[in-house]
Amino acid sequence: MLRKLLFQYQDKRQLVIAVIGAFLGMTFLITSIHYLIKVNDFGKGAEILGPNTVIVQKKVSSFNTLNLAKTDFSLSEIEEMKKKPFILDVQPVESNNFNITIETADPSVPRFRGDIFIQTVDPDFLDINLTDFHWKDGDTLVPILMPRDLLVMMNMFMSSKNMPQISDELAMDIKFKFALISDTGKQYISCKIIGFSNDMPSVLVPQNFMTWANNRFAPNTEQKITQIMISGKENEFGLVEHMLQEKHLESKNAQVAIGRLKSTVGTLILVVLGISVIAVFLSGLVLIQYLQLLLSKNLYEVRTLMRLGHHPNSLVKNFFVYFSKVFGVIGMLSLASFIGFKLFLDSLLKDGGLYIDTSLSVLSILALVFAYSLFALASYLSARKGIYEQNNG
Repeated sequence: MLRKLLFQYQDKRQLVIAVIGAFLGMTFLITSIHYLIKVNDFGKGAEILGPNTVIVQKKVSSFNTLNLAKTDFSLSEIEEMKKKPFILDVQPVESNNFNITIETADPSVPRFRGDIFIQTVDPDFLDINLTDFHWKDGDTLVPILMPRDLLVMMNMFMSSKNMPQISDELAMDIKFKFALISDTGKQYISCKIIGFSNDMPSVLVPQNFMTWANNRFAPNTEQKITQIMISGKENEFGLVEHMLQEKHLESKNAQVAIGRLKSTVGTLILVVLGISVIAVFLSGLVLIQYLQLLLSKNLYEVRTLMRLGHHPNSLVKNFFVYFSKVFGVIGMLSLASFIGFKLFLDSLLKDGGLYIDTSLSVLSILALVFAYSLFALASYLSARKGIYEQNNG
């Protein structure tokens, strides 16, 4: 009876406009939050490098060939790049100053031997579990991260000998050993593959092992920094790329492409997110304004009901329940629309070769719940204030 008296005979055009605006705003809000998270997570776990990280070196020109220009980095150059506002960190990539080979040391597989070079990077740049990637003086086994190109080369060797090729899992079970070579002799040490990388062109070893090996097998050789790792801020990779061009630095194309893609898409999604927040906020204001308009049009009814013995809280409850149902319908429609958009966009991205995680983002659902709670609270407070003012009046 109260619901018919207060709501049934009101002009609902403003309510319909607000509901449509809130529905569109909420749909784009949770969609943009979902894809902002998924795009930022793109590539994680697939490579060993952390997000928005590239390995760079100076471009080689004719001047380098004639020894008129250097390809190594000075500490002052590294510190200068660290000061850029769009840079999170810059660290050198340390390489071996001695000769080293790797070969199989497993009787169950054919003997394979090859000259390699090893490198080490700051652990903060690695997106792997570092529990197994450590070494100390006295350890008899060195954990290594192998470039996938080296495994491909091994399989080509196996194929040429009409031998079974090696999978990732099998390679991680095979025993290998390093031969560390200096002017005074050679030392063998066992090593084990714990992962692979498409990013690094070299075999990665723990920092402690590199320091120990360089000090022991090349104690008088100066360590030159020919490569550095740069970690840029999210959505600002374009500034990182511009800096690389200015300083005549180059990186692996795949790393740059992924960084550029994430930065560009992330920026576009942030724009959509901002517009969605504004749309939801304005729609919420219109809905609250509609509630206040209902109160102003029903002043006589509200006062009469309170004189007849209806407690103000029961009237507040009616307004609160009514608008909670309105917000609930908006939320359910927005969620259904989001799922439809998601299925369409996931298929579109997959066809375009962008394979992102297709699971639902918890944060986007929490955003929907938060927006619903905020709307409901605003309607309750607004109704309570309006009704109690009439009661006090």
